[in-house]
Amino acid sequence: MSGSPHFETPTALEYFATLVADDATLPVLEAAVAVAQDESPDLDVQGVLARIDGLADRLRRRIPADAAPLQRLRLLNRYFFQELGFAGNVNDYYDPRNSYLPAVLESRRGIPLTLALLYIELATQAGLQAQGISFPGHFLVKLHLPRGEVVIDPFSGQSLSREDLEERLQPLRAASGWDGDDEVPLGLFLQAAPARDVVARLLRNLREIHRGSGDLERLARVLQRLVILLPQALGRAARTGPGAGRTGPPRACRRGTGGLPAAPAVGGRRHGLAPAARHLAAPVMSAPDCFQALIPERTARRVVL
Repeated sequence: MSGSPHFETPTALEYFATLVADDATLPVLEAAVAVAQDESPDLDVQGVLARIDGLADRLRRRIPADAAPLQRLRLLNRYFFQELGFAGNVNDYYDPRNSYLPAVLESRRGIPLTLALLYIELATQAGLQAQGISFPGHFLVKLHLPRGEVVIDPFSGQSLSREDLEERLQPLRAASGWDGDDEVPLGLFLQAAPARDVVARLLRNLREIHRGSGDLERLARVLQRLVILLPQALGRAARTGPGAGRTGPPRACRRGTGGLPAAPAVGGRRHGLAPAARHLAAPVMSAPDCFQALIPERTARRVVL
């Protein structure tokens, strides 16, 4: 009689690759929690999700079954911002722990994006329609109510008027020349962010923080996840970068160069990150051809949260 079947536990990267494989089923909250496995390899992702569900259950039990959406929103805001005490980390905004949801659950402090993810989950379980907005420079949440939409800043708990939003956009409009006859409508900046874009924004925040601090080991881990999440970015770089037109992958992207472990196969492809780490170790952080789309030219504190 044969022995019991043996199942290997997937690595953290294999688990992440499974989560983000399909846009239609990408569980944004679970994928965002899984990012923290880079910092805590033994993290129980399902345990963290159960803890979030517990917070949502406490709120649901307080909401009358016939509560109107506006009443549900008021109860949510009081619970999330006042009772639980979630708020932006104004004292250490660029602490990478602000991007790890398990740490945010412990400290009750985070960046707009991680606070928004928690807020949206609680709102959804409270019977509200909530979505994330990749607003320039600051992630926001919009809620659909019978009489219109409400936009919340999860960092401060503030409800933002149209005038508030226009004021926040003004520096971008001025810098980009998007004013006068060429002004871009506010509504274009308030579209719901796709799940893949939300996870990518979280990883890019960490990428910039680790690059700014010179933490190459943590930076390499984030790049591995970005390659898994956005494999098309490598293809774009190969087509449009300095190596465009060559046969086969850019030399810096070829396997067999040693160093960091390769990322897991995604859709039959496997991407090695050792070359990127070596280039990032140079005094001027110039990326190889294949990583130009993932590591833009260095600018001063260009974290977009």
